[in-house]
Amino acid sequence: MTEDVHGSRESRSSEAAMLAVAEGILRRLPPRLQNLLIRLFTGWLGRVVLQGIREFIRLEMFDRSMTIAAQFFTSVFPILILFTTWASGSDSERLADALSLPDQTRSLLEDAIEGAEGSAFGIAGALLVLASATSLSRALIRAFAAIWAVPKPKSTLGSAWRWLAAVLVLALAVILARATTEPVHVLPPREMLPLVVALALDGSVALFVPWVLLGRAVHPRLLAPGAMLFALLMLTVRPATAAWLPHALEVSADRYGSIGVAFTYLACLYTASLCFLATAVLGHVVANDRGRMGQWIRRERGASDAARALDIP
Repeated sequence: MTEDVHGSRESRSSEAAMLAVAEGILRRLPPRLQNLLIRLFTGWLGRVVLQGIREFIRLEMFDRSMTIAAQFFTSVFPILILFTTWASGSDSERLADALSLPDQTRSLLEDAIEGAEGSAFGIAGALLVLASATSLSRALIRAFAAIWAVPKPKSTLGSAWRWLAAVLVLALAVILARATTEPVHVLPPREMLPLVVALALDGSVALFVPWVLLGRAVHPRLLAPGAMLFALLMLTVRPATAAWLPHALEVSADRYGSIGVAFTYLACLYTASLCFLATAVLGHVVANDRGRMGQWIRRERGASDAARALDIP
């Protein structure tokens, strides 16, 4: 209790110091520019951006993004190999295409799948892979609980299905992100349908994962702004990644071998994790903003108490 009070005092003192510095800088600017900046930063967009940046830094999302990227790499990829093994290895080429693997690394994937087939991925092996993959879910729970300031759900056997469901959804999203866009190219309009499919997929994943991991402590309506922001952001990030990743993987494989491929994937996953958490933070700020949009999202009339928004029936 004393530590919380002390921490809140330090936070208020640091904010007061920052405001004093900002006021000193603002006074030195021309009056017109002062008015423009005041309108910008006191308006809805300015409030959301500034609060989002402050929350992102306060919650140490850069470090959390790296942790989630590493957990994703060690959790989701083994599940994808497990799925491919259960399909008798017939989808190994499709998995390699979905992961944009270079030729030097495709042989490693085929060897891993053949080795798994030879050892007959039994029930015990599959359970071990799935159990270890839930470390990704626990890392995401810590991040989302910090963002929404809610208690972490208790770790019980009854909640284990939530961890597994989130990991399986993320694993399937890796494949579906590429597979779902292929059939719609034959339908008009060819340019729009892949975008709609990608928007729906990314938005659904960004909405479902925090909702299920937090044990429905946060209403989906509050999670919707962050999910929409993530889906819109990925419309730009995914094409850029698709253009950069194959070449980067080939260069890394030529220079450093398999370890270079692993580090390149980690860089890509770090970017995706950063986008995932950044949009979640912005979504939280938007949903709890005191303005009309925040009140509409929370379905409040004239109330601006953000805590009430977490317990919507």
